Amino acid sequence: MIRTPVVFIHGAWLHARSWESWTARFAGHGYATCAPGWPGEPPTAREARERPDAVPDLGLDDLTEHFAEVVRSFDVPPVIVGHSVGGLVAQHLIGDRLAQAAVAIAPAPINDIARHPRPGPVAEPSRAPILLTPERFRAVFANAAGPEESERLYERYAVPVPRRLLHDLGCDGRPRRPSALVDTGNTGRGPLLLVSGQEDLLVPDVVTRTVYKEYGDSTALTDLKQFADRGHSLVVDNGWPFVADHVLGWLDRRGVRPTGPGHR
Repeated sequence: MIRTPVVFIHGAWLHARSWESWTARFAGHGYATCAPGWPGEPPTAREARERPDAVPDLGLDDLTEHFAEVVRSFDVPPVIVGHSVGGLVAQHLIGDRLAQAAVAIAPAPINDIARHPRPGPVAEPSRAPILLTPERFRAVFANAAGPEESERLYERYAVPVPRRLLHDLGCDGRPRRPSALVDTGNTGRGPLLLVSGQEDLLVPDVVTRTVYKEYGDSTALTDLKQFADRGHSLVVDNGWPFVADHVLGWLDRRGVRPTGPGHR
């Protein structure tokens, strides 16, 4: 029996391990799960924080190409679930018809939609990656979590972000890279679910709602789910099961099964 793959793509300031609960949840429902890290990502978040010089200076094109190769490696078109920058990449990959469905959770803004607030200094001449302090992480990333939970999340998952990636996303006021542009009028793609946290400070709910409206010109299926009282950490904080279970239910309603059409 061939199981439907689900590829999880993490976003800025989180390690690939941030999907560990999700991969277990989806595997328990019969999916084949895969949560690859970004190119050159250290095995743990602590290692990434202790050796930020070892973090590759990746750009948005690098990430998109990397995950396109991952997605193409499957015999069965996968489902893609992305958070933050991973949500932007997920929109590209389903737009290129590399996936049968995609979920973009608090996705980085696309096209000319207003940018999210800068989480910290970006425009210094240094090429060093940017790491949020525990205090800044709590203030802008895990603002909907308590202080103890935020500290735990930081210790296990927080990593530096390549400065070039933030430049590509326009976080320093520069124009966004062409790879941040998405064809929202694409009619040939599979179903897309956009998810937002209504207390998100990095990618505010209004940004995700604006993205949803941009997809209104396409006849391809696009859905929106908003979670009250959730911030940007909604994929890892104590509310993650509600988000994951909604995604599982949405896939089922859209006809995506753990064993896809024609599989035995």
